[in-house]
Amino acid sequence: MGTNPLSRFAFLDASRGVAILLMVIYHFSYDLDYFHFVDWDLYNSPYWIHFRSLIVTLFISIAGISLALACRHTLITTAYLRRLSLLIACALLISIVSYLMFQHRYIFFGILHFIAVASILGLLFVRRFWLSLSVGVLCLFVGGWVQHPLFNQPSLQWFGLMTHKPRTEDYVPLLPWFGVFLIGIACGEQLQRLTKTLKRFTQTMQQTGHPLLIWLGKRSLWIYLLHQPLLMGVLWLGMTIKRLFG
Repeated sequence: MGTNPLSRFAFLDASRGVAILLMVIYHFSYDLDYFHFVDWDLYNSPYWIHFRSLIVTLFISIAGISLALACRHTLITTAYLRRLSLLIACALLISIVSYLMFQHRYIFFGILHFIAVASILGLLFVRRFWLSLSVGVLCLFVGGWVQHPLFNQPSLQWFGLMTHKPRTEDYVPLLPWFGVFLIGIACGEQLQRLTKTLKRFTQTMQQTGHPLLIWLGKRSLWIYLLHQPLLMGVLWLGMTIKRLFG
């Protein structure tokens, strides 16, 4: 997921591959609980909350770095718009499918929705290291400490700053998470200053990096879309067999 760099960097693909593996583990755990194979409190347990936060942080920071690297010379508009259109279409699909499955807990602003919006707003910050870093830290502070009932109304819940978490299966509000995205952009700007080191590191990763992680990272969006139907399908089949022959 996230804005795809125009020149692939193996270390970003491998990092995104790690995030994908962690996400699959988290969602498989969710599915096990959903089908009552286990009794885990994924909504309230600090362990699962922090595990999810780690995964989201990885995806969003990598997306920010990728956007900065994609704009390191000049943004290729057609590639950017094609990727953005795909993200928006997939986000809408997630909303529709989740509404059919969960109704009132449907996903109205999840990780794909966020990355699509952040990829647009982020263009205002690329090639501006100090602006990205300072506004990013400010977003983290405001998103982490400021709450107001005004943002509880449905039309503003995507922004964050709510006094309670909305009833939804995936919620990645603009604040504080845009701060993580902007810090990712700042990191990407710094990486550009280390061009030779970055190229050598990339070559090393391509030669020694785990090919599975790189392969997963290059296909993260499609894996994100397809892994849950496959996991839930397998577990539903297992539950059905258990009922028939258990």
